[in-house]
Amino acid sequence: MEQQNRNDMASPNIQTPVVRQQRADTTEIDLVEVFYLLLDHWWQIFLCLVLGAGIAFGVTKFLMTPLYKATSSIYIVSASNNSVVDLTDLQIGAQLTADYQELMLSRPLLEDVIKNLELMDAEGEKSMSTRALAEMIQITNATDTRILDITVTSPDPRQAADIANELVEQACIYLPQIMETDEPNLVESAIPPTEKSSPSTARNVVLGGMLGAILCCGVLLLRYLMNDTFVTPDDIEKYFGVQPLATIPETNMGGFDEANKKRRWFKKRGAK
Repeated sequence: MEQQNRNDMASPNIQTPVVRQQRADTTEIDLVEVFYLLLDHWWQIFLCLVLGAGIAFGVTKFLMTPLYKATSSIYIVSASNNSVVDLTDLQIGAQLTADYQELMLSRPLLEDVIKNLELMDAEGEKSMSTRALAEMIQITNATDTRILDITVTSPDPRQAADIANELVEQACIYLPQIMETDEPNLVESAIPPTEKSSPSTARNVVLGGMLGAILCCGVLLLRYLMNDTFVTPDDIEKYFGVQPLATIPETNMGGFDEANKKRRWFKKRGAK
C-alpha cells in the first residue's frame, strides 16, 4: 500500500498545487486570439478612428492659428578688382556667410526692424520684444553655397513678408559697417504668401484617426489581459493543467423556480 502511494505521488500525471500555482501565475498572449478579438470589435475601432479624426479636424480648423512663411534671400560675396570675383573672394564669402547668419539676429538689428515696422506684441499693448521677433525668424544656408535664406513665420502673411524684407534691408546697411566688408547682393525679395504653412489639416486628421484607433485597440487589449474568467474548459486546462470532467451550462430556470416558489407558498398556507 505504501509502495503504491509513493508511485502515485511520483507519477507525472499528478500535479502538485505548486505547479498549478506557477501555471496560473504565468500569462501568455495568444496573437491569434488577439487578432480575432480586434476583428470582433472592428466597429468600435472604426468608430474611434472616425471620432479621433473628427476631433483633430475640429481642433485644427477652429482652435489652432494658421501660420504663414515668407522668405527673402541674399548672396554673400566679396568682390574686388573691378567687380571681378577671384578664388580669394569666394573663400572670404564662404567664411562671411556663417558670420552673417549669426549677426542678423543681433539685438541692435532686430530693434531697428521693430522700430521701423512698429511691430507690437500679441496683445497689442507694447512693442514686440527682440526675443519674440528672433523666434519668428529662421536663417538657413544651403550646403556649399553663399546664399542665406531669411524665413519669417507669422499669423499675418503681409507682416511675414514685411519683416523678411526689412531684415534684409537693415542687414545690408548694418552688417557691412560692422564687418567692414562689401554689401551683400539681394537675390529675392519676400512676397506675402497665399497659403498657410501650418498647421496641416490633412496630416492632423490622419494622426488623430490613428491615435483614436490605437487607443481603442489598447483598451481592448488591456481588458483582454485583465479578464481572468474561464469561458471554456480549455481555459481551465491551459491555466491549471487538468481537464474538467463535466461542465454545468448556465440556463434560465425561471419557470422551474416559479413553480418551487408556489409550492413552498402553498405548504406554508397549509401549515397554518
